[in-house]
Amino acid sequence: MRISVDAMGGDHAPGAIVSGAVMAVKEYDIEVILVGKKAAIEEELKKYKYPSNRISIQEASEVIEMDESAATSVRRKRDSSIVKAIEMTKDDRADAMVSAGNTGAVVCAATLSLGLLSGIERPGIAIITPSLTGRALLVDVGANINPKPIHLQQYAVMATAYFRNVLNIPNPRVGLLNIGEEETKGPEYVKETYAVLEKAKINFIGNVEGKDIFSGKCDCIVCDGFVGNIALKIAEGLAEVIAEFLKRQIYSNIWSKLGALLMMRGFKRFRKQMDYSEYGGALLLGVNGIVIIGHGRSSAKAIKNAIRVAKEEIEKNVNAKIIEEIKAL
Repeated sequence: MRISVDAMGGDHAPGAIVSGAVMAVKEYDIEVILVGKKAAIEEELKKYKYPSNRISIQEASEVIEMDESAATSVRRKRDSSIVKAIEMTKDDRADAMVSAGNTGAVVCAATLSLGLLSGIERPGIAIITPSLTGRALLVDVGANINPKPIHLQQYAVMATAYFRNVLNIPNPRVGLLNIGEEETKGPEYVKETYAVLEKAKINFIGNVEGKDIFSGKCDCIVCDGFVGNIALKIAEGLAEVIAEFLKRQIYSNIWSKLGALLMMRGFKRFRKQMDYSEYGGALLLGVNGIVIIGHGRSSAKAIKNAIRVAKEEIEKNVNAKIIEEIKAL
């Protein structure tokens, strides 16, 4: 099992990327191909002991920066680490691709190079989040900001297939993110989507509100990429603010510090549950290949877990299951 990893993508590249790849090959039975500037990657690899037969390097002389236009950069920088890593999956030199680089460029390059699965019209980015009952899948969080109802229906079907085959939930509940639970609420395309989802062969439970993303009310939450991305960024920001508020209160006096010591194990479990790096990367559902998109701030642990997510998708043959679900629809 070979996974190509964009070694130059992300705020902490190539250091965190290389470190995460080393952690992954030590923990999982996989091979990693680090794609990027060879000299920089080799310099980072010198810091670690690892099975040398399970990490290789693919030279890519260019880097697509975070602030570059997605479509333009993909066309002009054909020797970039993102484009090269995706091409490796197209040419069967890798079974999956992982990148924490420019999200738009990854989506664009994957769509152009790999194409879409049969029956899928638009790819969607799905992120796994913690919930009160386990985990939830939010899709789309940035790939398609102006979708049609059929696109959201396809997101729901793909999310259902992922939950069934990777997370082992046989009949996942699907909710449509809206400003209220009533089917008459929301913009016109959301109302149309409600009617479409009702007819789909999925466990559609109706509209859900923003508060339900983490409540455990449903397993798969479907929305357009604009709303999904805002919801995701608000959640990330809120989690950081809560952590800072908690830290300030703990260090406010000696009694708070003593209380915190008694609750340390609970705090550690809470932190792990809310830590994005534990969940790996986001899934680019709908492309004819396995592409995992990491957070731009990904740490080494986040990269390791993104590689784990890619490994799970390969093992479960998720794309074949999605095609089956779409045909049934």
